Amino acid sequence: MTIHHDSDALPRDRQAGVCLHISSLPGHYGIGEIGDEARRFVDEMVRMNLRVWQFLPTGPTGYGDSPYQPLSTFAGNEMFIELANLIRFGLVTSTEADSLLKLSRKSVDFGALIPKKLALLERAASRFDSQARSTTRGNYDSFVEKHNDAWLHDYALFRILKSKHGEKPWTEWEPKYVHREAKALKHIADEFGREIEYLKIIQFIFFRQWDQLKEYANGRGVTMFGDMPIYIALDSADAWANPEILNIDNDGMPESVAGVPPDYFSEDGQLWGNPLYDWDYHAKTGYEWWVSRFRQSLGLVDIVRIDHFRALEAYWAIPFNSDTARNGEWRLGPGDALLEAIRSDLGKLPFVAEDLGYITPEVDALRDRHSLPGMRVLQFDLADPHFDAGRIPECSACYTGTHDNDTTVGWFHGSPDDQRSAEEIRATQRMALEKTGGQEESIHTDVIKLALASNARLAIIPLQDFLGCGSEARFNMPGTVGGNWRWRFRKQDLSRATMDAVALMVEESGRAGGG
Repeated sequence: MTIHHDSDALPRDRQAGVCLHISSLPGHYGIGEIGDEARRFVDEMVRMNLRVWQFLPTGPTGYGDSPYQPLSTFAGNEMFIELANLIRFGLVTSTEADSLLKLSRKSVDFGALIPKKLALLERAASRFDSQARSTTRGNYDSFVEKHNDAWLHDYALFRILKSKHGEKPWTEWEPKYVHREAKALKHIADEFGREIEYLKIIQFIFFRQWDQLKEYANGRGVTMFGDMPIYIALDSADAWANPEILNIDNDGMPESVAGVPPDYFSEDGQLWGNPLYDWDYHAKTGYEWWVSRFRQSLGLVDIVRIDHFRALEAYWAIPFNSDTARNGEWRLGPGDALLEAIRSDLGKLPFVAEDLGYITPEVDALRDRHSLPGMRVLQFDLADPHFDAGRIPECSACYTGTHDNDTTVGWFHGSPDDQRSAEEIRATQRMALEKTGGQEESIHTDVIKLALASNARLAIIPLQDFLGCGSEARFNMPGTVGGNWRWRFRKQDLSRATMDAVALMVEESGRAGGG
């Protein structure tokens, strides 16, 4: 086994970054978009000496609006398309876009947003042929030629059939569509040819806008840090079009599903419900699907966080129809074979391992053999009386908290949804104040400074912590459905004074260098 000593993911110098999902950007049309406001945020990052922008998965969301349950692992979330750009190109009128102006700017109302914005995007796509210049059309044809056989056509078919079946999961569709009978699929492709074309155009627009954002960010010295869910959703184009990659039967039903045993977030564990992979199949194909998946991701971002990395060593398999995640068992994952296959094809592994939860020496060894940085989360560490911030390894990314944690202010003071007892919260408060040397009123900046002062080559701070937000700004409560993924910030929230204070903290920590 080859041992790799230098990380492909971490910068050579100590850097600081921010975690903010695209949906949380400010803007007029109900959700953050990948246009002017995203570029403005890049400029604000530069002012704050932050050189890494981390965000959550960018696929189209399905069940529970979770970025970790996308309808496709390859497609882009059309809700992130910037409408102002479409208005400038005459594909949508400002009057048409006004229908979204009444939506909240403080949070995302997915139920109200999605049907309205999809209707606008379909209208834009209907005008694409007549109004797009020939050079743009040529780019579109190249986009379709590159992606159509790999995922694009199946994704468009999936969305059409899902709509035709009242948005039900594909396992509940008519059997001829569940089993992908060639005659039935051809009939749908012929009957809904125009609508399928619109969906492909919308994906083209997303990727064109994304490429422009990445080019702008990289040009300003900002690294784009993406996130890959380890599992795919059962109700996804991937599962429907490629059932052989999963342990599911001919009707799409799994024997066992994914989750984790009881942990910090839940005494019953977390029952995610994702289908598990047929690792024997992947091994026989040289992990071809996985290599394609990582190649696609690295075309969009510079670094990828592998969510739930520990499943590559061993994963928790829960019998289908279980009420909780307690009744599961550990099964061996692909381990070195998968990572070596990816390295063989792509030449490098610019990945950060999300190695949180129940981590064994075997998981640590797998991560270290491939020189993958792990994660350190101070909200977890500061509750440990034996924690020493000076011992955080250099080959790691240090966080105050993640998208699954409460904000640092909310974590410190506790909230109505807190799983900890009042005594546990007080004990954590005492240790946090002792180990940061800070005060209650400045706890968020004190924990930020601790992360920035660490040896970790990369320190990532959620924007909510830079802003000193309380539990009202929490992004996700693991194990719950509804009310998550909604928080947004407004332009006025990120004041000049705040930006200057962040810039000074980063500079004083020695993380503002030129890279």
